[in-house]
Amino acid sequence: MRPTLLVLAAGMGSRYGGLKQTDPVGPGSELIIDYSIYDAIEAGFGKVVFVIRSSFEQTFKEKYGGVYEKHTQVSYAYQELNGCVGSFIVPQQRQKPWGTGHAVLVARDVIEGPFAVINADDYYGPRAFKFMAKYLVETASSESQYCMTGFPLRNTVSDHGSVCRGICRVDEQMLLRNVSEYTGIERKGDGITSIDEHGKQQDLTGDEIVSMNMWGFKPSIFDFLQSQFDSFLKAYGNEPKSEFFIPAAVDSLLQDGLVKVKVLETGENWFGVTYRQDKIEAQQSIKKLIQNGIYPERLWS
Repeated sequence: MRPTLLVLAAGMGSRYGGLKQTDPVGPGSELIIDYSIYDAIEAGFGKVVFVIRSSFEQTFKEKYGGVYEKHTQVSYAYQELNGCVGSFIVPQQRQKPWGTGHAVLVARDVIEGPFAVINADDYYGPRAFKFMAKYLVETASSESQYCMTGFPLRNTVSDHGSVCRGICRVDEQMLLRNVSEYTGIERKGDGITSIDEHGKQQDLTGDEIVSMNMWGFKPSIFDFLQSQFDSFLKAYGNEPKSEFFIPAAVDSLLQDGLVKVKVLETGENWFGVTYRQDKIEAQQSIKKLIQNGIYPERLWS
């Protein structure tokens, strides 16, 4: 079975100031998502699932859905506040989605077999998708073998504001030992500082391996996520800004010995659009990739 690509595109980009997932960066008005889907198809992925909000469903499908459907199978899942919450009553003051872990969970009915998860506004590179597809196919029979693509922290920090990253610790076999969510990561002079999971400021080297939410999962993840999300809602569901993150969910599974996660290093240069100023740098990066023959001038022509 060819793996599926799950694209997390439900976030409205509050820091960026708009629907950044539909803001073009390529010379033919291509999105960052376009380059990810192009790379995934080339790598052997057989289906793309978009996690979106129903509030911009029509706009997204009209502008982009038809293009993708010419090249691969496309499905949609919807991240709404009442999705997968069971009997939990969503607080009236809650406005933002429940986070990336919840975004994966809402797609369980449209995914069969192994799948990769990516952010819509992150560029991962062709080798990242090739390595991911290869691993998912080779381990398809094992529901407990997951993977993730790791990037050096210094290559993932914006020059225009703070970011959140899952910082990873691996063993000598490049198996993930634990992942911790760090917030407030930003450049300070020649260094990088952050706020760790305990709320303390930390100095970082920049060599740390971080997760950019490019994960490789098997269908077993859905039951794990539902159980953890139920517990999350009981503990934090009434906090208006609480989020259920993928790294925290995976870390819990690792500590309980339920899964193994292989960290894939591809040597690719990650870039993304967190803040509006990042768009210019993304456009310049895409231009260089086209000049180097990685992509055609017009991606889908």
